[in-house]
Amino acid sequence: MRATFAPDLKRKPAQRALHGAWRRTWRAYGPDLLHCYDIPGLPPDNLRLEALFGRLRRHQRRISGRQSTRERRDFGQCQVLFGTASEEELLAQIRQVPLAVYHEHRQRLEEAEAPHRFLRRLHRDPLRAVGDLIDQHAARRTELEAASGLPPP
Repeated sequence: MRATFAPDLKRKPAQRALHGAWRRTWRAYGPDLLHCYDIPGLPPDNLRLEALFGRLRRHQRRISGRQSTRERRDFGQCQVLFGTASEEELLAQIRQVPLAVYHEHRQRLEEAEAPHRFLRRLHRDPLRAVGDLIDQHAARRTELEAASGLPPP
Protein backbone atom coordinates (compact mmCIF):
# COMPACT_ATOMS: atom_id res chain seq x y z
CA MET A 1 0.00 0.00 0.00
CA ARG A 2 2.84 2.38 0.80
CA ALA A 3 4.30 1.94 -2.68
CA THR A 4 0.98 2.81 -4.38
CA PHE A 5 0.31 5.89 -2.22
CA ALA A 6 1.19 8.94 -4.33
CA PRO A 7 0.07 12.07 -2.48
CA ASP A 8 -0.18 15.55 -3.94
CA LEU A 9 2.41 17.02 -1.59
CA LYS A 10 1.85 20.66 -2.62
CA ARG A 11 -1.95 20.83 -2.43
CA LYS A 12 -2.83 18.30 0.30
CA PRO A 13 -1.07 19.01 3.61
CA ALA A 14 -2.76 16.10 5.40
CA GLN A 15 -1.47 13.66 2.78
CA ARG A 16 1.99 15.23 2.99
CA ALA A 17 1.99 14.79 6.77
CA LEU A 18 0.83 11.18 6.48
CA HIS A 19 3.45 10.42 3.82
CA GLY A 20 6.20 11.97 5.98
CA ALA A 21 5.08 10.04 9.06
CA TRP A 22 5.05 6.76 7.11
CA ARG A 23 8.53 7.41 5.74
CA ARG A 24 9.96 8.28 9.16
CA THR A 25 8.34 5.23 10.76
CA TRP A 26 9.53 2.91 8.02
CA ARG A 27 13.11 4.25 8.19
CA ALA A 28 13.21 3.98 11.98
CA TYR A 29 11.37 0.69 12.51
CA GLY A 30 10.86 -0.90 9.09
CA PRO A 31 13.02 -3.99 9.54
CA ASP A 32 11.44 -4.73 12.92
CA LEU A 33 7.78 -4.02 12.14
CA LEU A 34 7.00 -7.44 10.67
CA HIS A 35 9.93 -9.45 11.94
CA CYS A 36 10.18 -12.85 10.27
CA TYR A 37 11.63 -15.79 12.14
CA ASP A 38 13.60 -18.28 10.11
CA ILE A 39 11.62 -21.24 11.41
CA PRO A 40 10.14 -23.45 8.72
CA GLY A 41 6.44 -24.03 9.14
CA LEU A 42 5.70 -20.81 11.05
CA PRO A 43 4.06 -17.82 9.39
CA PRO A 44 6.27 -14.77 8.78
CA ASP A 45 4.34 -12.75 11.37
CA ASN A 46 1.98 -13.29 14.25
CA LEU A 47 -0.71 -10.86 13.18
CA ARG A 48 -3.43 -13.54 12.88
CA LEU A 49 -2.57 -14.92 16.30
CA GLU A 50 -2.56 -11.42 17.82
CA ALA A 51 -5.94 -10.75 16.20
CA LEU A 52 -7.30 -14.00 17.67
CA PHE A 53 -6.15 -13.09 21.18
CA GLY A 54 -7.54 -9.57 20.70
CA ARG A 55 -10.96 -11.04 19.87
CA LEU A 56 -10.74 -13.34 22.89
CA ARG A 57 -9.84 -10.40 25.17
CA ARG A 58 -12.70 -8.26 23.84
CA HIS A 59 -15.10 -11.16 24.31
CA GLN A 60 -13.85 -11.69 27.88
CA ARG A 61 -14.31 -8.01 28.68
CA ARG A 62 -17.81 -8.03 27.23
CA ILE A 63 -19.05 -11.10 29.08
CA SER A 64 -17.37 -10.36 32.40
CA GLY A 65 -17.77 -6.59 32.52
CA ARG A 66 -14.22 -6.26 33.81
CA GLN A 67 -11.50 -4.24 32.14
CA SER A 68 -8.67 -6.58 33.14
CA THR A 69 -8.04 -9.68 31.05
CA ARG A 70 -5.34 -11.14 33.27
CA GLU A 71 -7.13 -14.51 33.26
CA ARG A 72 -6.63 -14.64 29.50
CA ARG A 73 -2.89 -15.20 30.06
CA ASP A 74 -3.65 -18.31 32.06
CA PHE A 75 -6.42 -19.81 29.94
CA GLY A 76 -5.96 -18.24 26.48
CA GLN A 77 -4.09 -21.27 25.14
CA CYS A 78 -7.10 -23.46 25.97
CA GLN A 79 -9.37 -21.31 23.82
CA VAL A 80 -6.82 -21.52 20.98
CA LEU A 81 -7.02 -25.30 21.33
CA PHE A 82 -10.81 -25.10 20.99
CA GLY A 83 -10.34 -23.09 17.78
CA THR A 84 -8.62 -25.97 15.97
CA ALA A 85 -10.50 -28.80 14.33
CA SER A 86 -8.81 -31.42 16.51
CA GLU A 87 -5.99 -31.90 18.95
CA GLU A 88 -4.12 -33.88 16.28
CA GLU A 89 -4.26 -30.90 13.94
CA LEU A 90 -2.86 -28.64 16.64
CA LEU A 91 -0.10 -31.14 17.47
CA ALA A 92 0.77 -31.47 13.77
CA GLN A 93 1.17 -27.69 13.54
CA ILE A 94 3.35 -27.60 16.64
CA ARG A 95 5.51 -30.54 15.52
CA GLN A 96 6.46 -28.79 12.29
CA VAL A 97 8.91 -26.70 14.29
CA PRO A 98 12.08 -28.59 15.31
CA LEU A 99 12.54 -28.67 19.08
CA ALA A 100 16.12 -27.34 18.99
CA VAL A 101 15.08 -24.36 16.87
CA TYR A 102 12.14 -23.67 19.18
CA HIS A 103 14.43 -23.70 22.24
CA GLU A 104 16.92 -21.41 20.51
CA HIS A 105 14.26 -18.84 19.66
CA ARG A 106 12.66 -19.19 23.08
CA GLN A 107 16.05 -18.42 24.67
CA ARG A 108 16.43 -15.34 22.46
CA LEU A 109 12.97 -14.20 23.52
CA GLU A 110 13.83 -14.68 27.20
CA GLU A 111 17.02 -12.63 26.78
CA ALA A 112 15.09 -9.87 25.01
CA GLU A 113 12.44 -9.74 27.76
CA ALA A 114 14.92 -9.74 30.68
CA PRO A 115 15.29 -5.91 30.83
CA HIS A 116 11.50 -5.47 30.85
CA ARG A 117 11.12 -8.01 33.65
CA PHE A 118 13.80 -6.23 35.67
CA LEU A 119 12.13 -2.84 35.23
CA ARG A 120 8.78 -4.35 36.23
CA ARG A 121 10.34 -5.88 39.36
CA LEU A 122 12.06 -2.57 40.10
CA HIS A 123 8.74 -0.76 39.82
CA ARG A 124 6.74 -3.30 41.87
CA ASP A 125 9.26 -4.11 44.62
CA PRO A 126 12.28 -1.78 44.49
CA LEU A 127 13.88 -3.00 47.74
CA ARG A 128 13.92 -6.63 46.64
CA ALA A 129 15.12 -5.73 43.11
CA VAL A 130 18.02 -3.67 44.44
CA GLY A 131 18.81 -6.39 46.99
CA ASP A 132 18.96 -8.94 44.17
CA LEU A 133 21.33 -6.67 42.25
CA ILE A 134 23.59 -6.36 45.27
CA ASP A 135 23.57 -10.14 45.74
CA GLN A 136 24.43 -10.66 42.06
CA HIS A 137 27.25 -8.13 42.33
CA ALA A 138 28.66 -9.84 45.43
CA ALA A 139 28.50 -13.26 43.78
CA ARG A 140 30.19 -11.97 40.62
CA ARG A 141 32.87 -10.23 42.66
CA THR A 142 33.57 -13.47 44.56
CA GLU A 143 33.86 -15.35 41.25
CA LEU A 144 36.29 -12.80 39.84
CA GLU A 145 38.41 -12.81 42.99
CA ALA A 146 38.53 -16.61 42.98
CA ALA A 147 39.51 -16.66 39.30
CA SER A 148 42.25 -14.06 39.74
CA GLY A 149 43.72 -15.72 42.82
CA LEU A 150 43.85 -12.49 44.79
CA PRO A 151 42.85 -12.52 48.47
CA PRO A 152 39.54 -10.84 49.32
CA PRO A 153 39.78 -7.24 50.63
